[in-house]
Amino acid sequence: MRVLRMLGALLALAATLSCAAAEGGTDDARPGDPDLRRVAELAPYERVLPAPAMAQSGGPGYRLRPATVIRTAPGDDEVGRIGELLARQLRGPTGVPLPVVEGAGGSGILLRIDKGEDTEGLGEEGYRLESTPAAVTMTARTPAGLFHAAQTLRQLLPVSGAAAVPGGRIEDRPRFAYRGALLDIARHFFTVEQVKRYVDQLAQYKINTLHLHLTDDQGWRLEIESWPMLAAYGGGSEVGGGPGGAWTMDEYRELVAYAAERYVEVVPEIDMPGHTHAALASYADLNCDGKPRDRYTGTKVGFSSLCVRKAKTYEFVDDVLREVAEATPGRYLHIGGDEAHSTSAADYTAFMDRAQKAVAVYGKQVVAWHQLAGAKPAPGAVLQWWGHDRTPAAEKAKVAAAVRAGHKVVLSPADRAYLDMKYDKSTGPGLVWAGYVPVRRSYAWDPGTHVSGVPESAVLGVEAALWTETVDSVVALEHMAFPRVLGLAELGWSPATALDWDRYRLRLAAQGPRMTDQAIGFHRAQEVPWP
Repeated sequence: MRVLRMLGALLALAATLSCAAAEGGTDDARPGDPDLRRVAELAPYERVLPAPAMAQSGGPGYRLRPATVIRTAPGDDEVGRIGELLARQLRGPTGVPLPVVEGAGGSGILLRIDKGEDTEGLGEEGYRLESTPAAVTMTARTPAGLFHAAQTLRQLLPVSGAAAVPGGRIEDRPRFAYRGALLDIARHFFTVEQVKRYVDQLAQYKINTLHLHLTDDQGWRLEIESWPMLAAYGGGSEVGGGPGGAWTMDEYRELVAYAAERYVEVVPEIDMPGHTHAALASYADLNCDGKPRDRYTGTKVGFSSLCVRKAKTYEFVDDVLREVAEATPGRYLHIGGDEAHSTSAADYTAFMDRAQKAVAVYGKQVVAWHQLAGAKPAPGAVLQWWGHDRTPAAEKAKVAAAVRAGHKVVLSPADRAYLDMKYDKSTGPGLVWAGYVPVRRSYAWDPGTHVSGVPESAVLGVEAALWTETVDSVVALEHMAFPRVLGLAELGWSPATALDWDRYRLRLAAQGPRMTDQAIGFHRAQEVPWP
């Protein structure tokens, strides 16, 4: 089976590379093409992605030398850790040793926390970066802001070679607090190490939330100590009949900690009351008739439901949410709630009431798909919108009513932010039920005005969702996510005044060599003038 899976991955890689070559076609930018010249002529501060709130380039900058150090404040372990991570990220490309030392002032790369009046405008994640011949100084009110500044610094340096930070200044802060990416490991299983790689790729573009879809009809991917068959049996399947897999709770904690070191908060999703066949197959008692179910490896949705009127169901829900909450230091716990077509409206409302109360008992804030708006969202519950242009007005009206009641919304419109939608008809993996989503379409919308009745003040942020019914390898994952996830990162971070497709496509093209250097197998979209 391992040999077959490896062969399948190699065939997928060959197909992806073949598509990439075909998509290059005669429409790709050629030497002398004016778009290629425009990319080459971008000043270093114009290449930064997401686009900063304010950037000014000019004057002599700072050249890294063998004696250059990264300086952090004495006794601040967290800032010291950020300095060490930055040093590891820069040593390879620059060839400079970059020791991390404690001590304010002096030359080198300086990391500063400053909570004075001068930095109030930076907020919780913003930063200031200044490059002069004497030093590169990064200032923020919080360690998260310093981490984001460090990721910007990486983009100001060449991919490799001469290590000089151009002269200039950036003042930056995010538009939205929540900038997320969803990864579905239920339809096809991915290991913790594979997900860590994705976290690193996302964090460098200031995405700060990883939403993990851990359970679905096709597989249960997380150990639950009080219900061991969920992982042991429910984890042993995936779409297409592969072996599946599951993480131990220790592996999950390891990933959560790894993400937190990169200022990425993990939001676990336990989907309910639908999308639960893997649980129903693992424990017959969870079915209303008490009869066992076979595991499921197809891709249909809406056919499964927990038994809403059975006491055993709520023992299960309470145990699972308790164990997941205890292992998750972040604020949110996602309880799904979508496509519960086999649950009556009354049962759905009754079930979601009890599930939301369980989340609150364990100290977390509810996140659910926007269908929760048709029931009774608990105080503080966040709705995640996955509708699209053809979504009925009545469904949008329910979400607008929830917004008027004080609920925030995370936007993941399927026809723009679903990374499993094909780019075009030549794309290998992917689905098309929400239409084709080329790179331009995924970028060219404004979260502040996108859903009628959801003003910008109600938008918590945006999230790029990668579902994996057809995504069965890292090769396929990266091809579908990149470069579209970069555009969604910009929509979440950059001010509305900076959102312009013609300027963005040049900045995106300038990221091509960087992604190539990091061995990210991105889609070379024709509408982008890749160097």
